[in-house]
Amino acid sequence: MIYLYIWLDFVNWKVICTIFVRVKSEDISKIADGDEMVFTRFMEHYSTRLYYYAYGLLGQKEMAEEVVSDVFFEVWKNRKGLVQIEYMNAWLQTITYRKSISYLRKETGKNELSFDEISDFSFEPVQSPDEEIISKEEVAEINNAIEKLPPKCKHVFFLAKIEGLPYIKIAEMLEVSVQTVNYHIAYAIEALSKSLKIASPKKK
Repeated sequence: MIYLYIWLDFVNWKVICTIFVRVKSEDISKIADGDEMVFTRFMEHYSTRLYYYAYGLLGQKEMAEEVVSDVFFEVWKNRKGLVQIEYMNAWLQTITYRKSISYLRKETGKNELSFDEISDFSFEPVQSPDEEIISKEEVAEINNAIEKLPPKCKHVFFLAKIEGLPYIKIAEMLEVSVQTVNYHIAYAIEALSKSLKIASPKKK
C-alpha cells in the first residue's frame, strides 16, 4: 500500500518546522531598519523555495532567477513595511507569482493573464522521510502521481500542501474563490488516491 496520507503528514510537518525556524520578528525589525547582513540571511532562507515556485510557473532557470532577484529587490525597497506582514511566506509567494505572471505576459504578448490561463506548472519532487515509515519507491510513486495532476490543480496543491499556505491566502493570491481552492485540493486528493489505488474515505 502507498502511504499517501503519511507522506502528506510528513510534508505538513516539514512545513511546520520551516515556519518554526523562520526569520525571527527581531530580525524583521532589523531588516526594516536597514540591516543588510540580516537581510542576506533572510534571502538565503527563502530564495530556494521562491526559485522553485517561479521555475514551476515559468519553466526557465534564468527567468526564475531573475524573478527571485526582483522579489528580493522589492522586499528591500519596501522593508519598512515588513513588520506589518502577518504571513511572510504567503506574501513572498504572492510577489513571486505576480512577477512570474508579468514575465509570462511579456512572453505571450498578452496584457492580461489569469490563473486559468496558466498552461503548465511543475515542482521539485518532495524527498522521502524515514525509509522505515515510507520507502523512496513509494514516495517516487506519489511524486509521479502528482506530476499527472492537471496544471491548475497541481499549482493549488503545491501552495497548500507543499508550501503550507492558508486557503484564504491562496485564493487572494490567485484571485480565485476559496471554494475554487477547496475544489482543486479535493480533486487532487481524490485523483492521487485513485492513481495510487487508495480507498477514499466514504462520504456520510
